[in-house]
Amino acid sequence: MLVTAVVAAVVVLVTPSGGGDSDKDRPQHARPRDGVDLAARIDEFTHDTIRRSAFHPPTALDRHTISDGVGLYLDGRHKDAARLLAEVDFGVATFTDTATGRRFAEIADRARESARGWGRVYIDLSRPAATWSVQIPHPVADTDSEKLGVGAWRATPGGVMVLAGANRRAGEGGAADVAHRRDTVFHAVCAELVAHRLPGIQLHGYADSTEPDYDVIVSTGKGDHGRAWGEGLATALRREGFEVCRVWVRRCSLEGRTNVQGRAAATAELPFLHVEFSRTVRSSPRRTADAVTAIGKAARYTAQSAGGARAVWSAR
Repeated sequence: MLVTAVVAAVVVLVTPSGGGDSDKDRPQHARPRDGVDLAARIDEFTHDTIRRSAFHPPTALDRHTISDGVGLYLDGRHKDAARLLAEVDFGVATFTDTATGRRFAEIADRARESARGWGRVYIDLSRPAATWSVQIPHPVADTDSEKLGVGAWRATPGGVMVLAGANRRAGEGGAADVAHRRDTVFHAVCAELVAHRLPGIQLHGYADSTEPDYDVIVSTGKGDHGRAWGEGLATALRREGFEVCRVWVRRCSLEGRTNVQGRAAATAELPFLHVEFSRTVRSSPRRTADAVTAIGKAARYTAQSAGGARAVWSAR
């Protein structure tokens, strides 16, 4: 199993139902719809929208409105969340993932998504509260990283998936490189998840030539509060046949020390993992499945309502 409160390693958010409105009490736009294959939905979004999306830098008001809306939804205040998000043309829809049978909420731009490139958030509704997040900051640029994100989200209930909405090169002056910018919707949402004490795993990809001796690079980013989780993930990955570089043991490329989401988690003393997968791993459906299996076996989290998150790790 992945994590019950967070996992090891895209912008989509999935949050639990918390407030539990009945279907008849939900506004029409938020009522459950027909089942969808979440992986196929995100694959379509990645190829048809993100790949060709422009990037329009959000204002501070845009960022705060969307992150506050996500926070309200996580708190179970679904109607309030929908009203607030509508102020910036974002909306909420609910679906059932056909692969898992779990309901989820999708928070996304209701205007033309390729015009702003602000991404999506997916929230798992199968648990009373969200317990962890998986973050995909570089879809398209880190090819197929979103597939790892969906697999991780499916492996452990209670997840929130945050998916960037544009290629990191889409904006001028690196404006769309959300892993290294604090003035994006992606970062604002991830900061809200930190405020909700949700541990996070951020998934990336690298060219095989960057670290030819390794398949995966596992780092705790700027802090070290995810060390136990990282050790569990590294062990599980090795058992699946991966060569793993552990940043806390030796120097590796792409250590994620400057990642701004990792820095925010470190400041909050919250577990965070920055995980890089080689192109060979990401291009192979079998190895991607093995990686997801390892993420799922890495750890379990027990979230405490007071005092933050406490992790209970097991690598089996």
